[in-house]
Amino acid sequence: MNARLQRIWCLARLVIGSGVGWWFGWGWGVLAFFAYPMLLLPSFAVLRWVNRGADRPGWGQLARAWVLEVWATERSFGWRQPWRTHAEPDHLPADATAAVLLVHGFSCNRAFWNAWMARLREQRVAFVAPSLEPPFGSIDDYADAIEADVQRLRALTGRMPLIVCHSMGGVAVRAWWRRHGGQEAPHVITLGTPHGGTLLAAFSPAYNARQMRWQCDWMRALPRLPRVECIWTPCDQMVMPAPTAVQPGATGHRVDAVGHVGLVNDPRVWAIFQTALAGSSLSTPRRI
Repeated sequence: MNARLQRIWCLARLVIGSGVGWWFGWGWGVLAFFAYPMLLLPSFAVLRWVNRGADRPGWGQLARAWVLEVWATERSFGWRQPWRTHAEPDHLPADATAAVLLVHGFSCNRAFWNAWMARLREQRVAFVAPSLEPPFGSIDDYADAIEADVQRLRALTGRMPLIVCHSMGGVAVRAWWRRHGGQEAPHVITLGTPHGGTLLAAFSPAYNARQMRWQCDWMRALPRLPRVECIWTPCDQMVMPAPTAVQPGATGHRVDAVGHVGLVNDPRVWAIFQTALAGSSLSTPRRI
């Protein structure tokens, strides 16, 4: 469903841009089509005031993060997710010794991870990337689907998969852990996940967004993940304030001058993931 909604959004942008161009000139039409990058600017500028002290990003960092974020969002929401949802199918080779579950965030689908899936396929690493449905329903409702995919990968390699989450995906995995958690704790990596909620969620009417409001009761009731690394950036225009992207007691990795969506394209993030992946494939598999 998310892909359908994003296709509608792409077509709406095209219609609006064409209409503005027809009536006011094609230069204005192009500006109307690419209005979203300009709308991102205030959310980056406000980070100078939301994030204080050592967490405050410089203007140069924010400018670089904005440029990279424009490219990342246009490529993800304008091409991959609307039109390339199944371009990279799940990969379950019989001889896999490592497996990864990729969990996308709010208003996204599995194609958010297309570049990662292509690289993992080359490495012969098993992976599953679900699309969480319904897109604006309760985060609790994603737990059973995540459990089914965890068990698919666990049956293949004999061990818990490495779980990588972006944004709301990390919150969904905590909801999964509350419902299905057992004695074997997975290694989880979160990218820009609002573990304590985010101030920006107050402006969304979506049910799952309301569950991610900063320091709300639902977020406070979630259990902590026992083994988690949290990648965060002070230039994250979606997770405010930035330190909420680190679960208390977790290992935090700060990366500068990159925005919320851009985290998935950052080579520093990929390097952290590769280190965790190498560790997950060293132990002897336990067939079940």
